[in-house]
Amino acid sequence: MLSGKTILIGITGGIAAYKICELIRQLKKSNANVKVICTPNALNFVTKLTLQNLSQNDVAVEEFNIKEWKPEHISLADEADIMLIAPATANTISKIAYGIADNLLTSVACAFSKKMIIAPAMNCNMWNNDAVKNNIKTLRSRGIEILEPENGFLACGYFGKGRLCSIKKIFDAVIENIKYSQLLSGKKVVITSGGTIEDIDPVRYISNYSSGKMGFALANSAKQMGAEVVLITTKDFDAPYKIIKVKSALDMQNALDYEFSTSDIIIMAAAVADYRVKEYSDQKRKKTSNQTITLELVENPDILKGLCEKRQNSQKKPLIIGFCAESENLIENAKTKISKKGCDYLIANDISRTDIGFGSENNEVTILDKNGGMKRLEKASKSVIARQILEYIDE
Repeated sequence: MLSGKTILIGITGGIAAYKICELIRQLKKSNANVKVICTPNALNFVTKLTLQNLSQNDVAVEEFNIKEWKPEHISLADEADIMLIAPATANTISKIAYGIADNLLTSVACAFSKKMIIAPAMNCNMWNNDAVKNNIKTLRSRGIEILEPENGFLACGYFGKGRLCSIKKIFDAVIENIKYSQLLSGKKVVITSGGTIEDIDPVRYISNYSSGKMGFALANSAKQMGAEVVLITTKDFDAPYKIIKVKSALDMQNALDYEFSTSDIIIMAAAVADYRVKEYSDQKRKKTSNQTITLELVENPDILKGLCEKRQNSQKKPLIIGFCAESENLIENAKTKISKKGCDYLIANDISRTDIGFGSENNEVTILDKNGGMKRLEKASKSVIARQILEYIDE
């Protein structure tokens, strides 16, 4: 089931550390390559020799135990398909939430760009502490999966929520996420993001409030699902896939035309300007004597509609998904747009709300398909919404 997959397990200093021995055994039985990182305190609860024998790999503990030219925290992050931290103490959870990298495990977590699962275990009062709750919320907002602790008798003598969830639940989560990492394997996904910029003169331009975060979240999720990803964006992002930086609507159209013939899925998440200035001025425009200025605008190409028309006469027929941002009559306007554009799916955003959409870390959307179907995705972080969108269109 897990042949060819490397599972990276981080163990922190909690009494539940001994339970991870059984998890390693089950993962090895499923043919996974298991690598273990321990915090120094974890070795107070389980021995390095035990973990080495079960995983059949060296157990990493020291930050600067570099055997090859690559720093160990980078090489471990690069070679793993998924990272699991179990049990995760309140201390380690807090460090990861704030990007603190003061030991090998937290350094690897900071460098890890693929799917991460965290299974906390701690005293019930610690779990209910507001600081820990906020840190858990932060991790979830980044797309990290949290397997919440269970109620029960705790080693400290308390009874409450804090004990490590079942090994079966952890094992099943690993299997589910490995399957998830293969959903788009072999497919090329092209995604646009950000608001295009239409220059007026050397110092002024027309644009919009799009942050590009939704498109970036879609690109990250597609990468995690095994796709070859190309992000065409007006924003500055660093990511482990191809990024094409563009500026105007015409630039974006040219980049899409270049990638079209090799694409399997195209997602138009960018906010493309409808108009551009007819005549760009090489010099800064000066104030006029009557205190007004007139700009003549011409319509930009309808990139989404153009892609759908191009597909009709092309051997390559990628799945095409559009986005629409509406401030009123969201569903009615979206239905009209999907009919006019000819795309397979349309993601409708309500930009009248300040808690979602432009600039926000969260979103809430409705997916419309060309056959009249609709699915609403309730408010969640953009990374979660991105995952749900991709899972839906891949069904």
